[in-house]
Amino acid sequence: MSNKHFYRLGGFIMSFKIITISREFGSGGRFIGEQIAQKCGIEFYDKKIIEHVAKELGISEQIVANQGEYAPAGNIFSYAFVGRDITGVSLSDQIFNIQQKLIKDIAQKEPCVIVGRCADYILSDRDDVLNVFIEGNKPEKAARIKKLYQKSDDEVKKLLKDVDKKRSVNYRYFTDKEWGNRKNYDLVLNSSVLGYDKCIELITAAYA
Repeated sequence: MSNKHFYRLGGFIMSFKIITISREFGSGGRFIGEQIAQKCGIEFYDKKIIEHVAKELGISEQIVANQGEYAPAGNIFSYAFVGRDITGVSLSDQIFNIQQKLIKDIAQKEPCVIVGRCADYILSDRDDVLNVFIEGNKPEKAARIKKLYQKSDDEVKKLLKDVDKKRSVNYRYFTDKEWGNRKNYDLVLNSSVLGYDKCIELITAAYA
């Protein structure tokens, strides 16, 4: 398979090799990304990144999963209170630095789909990346979270608020940009309105 995929947009030929997917919690963004990778015959990176970072740092995958994408709390000041070594580097910093190098290496090596982990920002110097943001409406996201994680209505309500807030703060801390800002992405799709299949179809068409 060629490493280049071409897409005509506004009269110009765009060449895409990588798809990054940022997503609201409960929007099905990870599932959509996985299905796109299968349809396009390319690699899918989410848990593989967590596994690699955990192994390199000698820590649990759960710690990497949490600190690699979520802020300690729902505000930027929470990073001021995390533990740091004598050089002033925190565990979150170490995780981000390893993720950054790994994501750049992956993008250099092969076509793929990468979910989360500031991949759109990390690869912003490349012109062959299709950056996608998947959003959704609260009722549909809540129903998906409740079904997947077996949570109560109150737990789901809290998760909907907290998870995306911590993702947003993490993104802002490491990129100085606004998570979910439409200007940062090539495609912004509402999975509640379009459905997963249509989202997959549209992204695949843009990439293929």
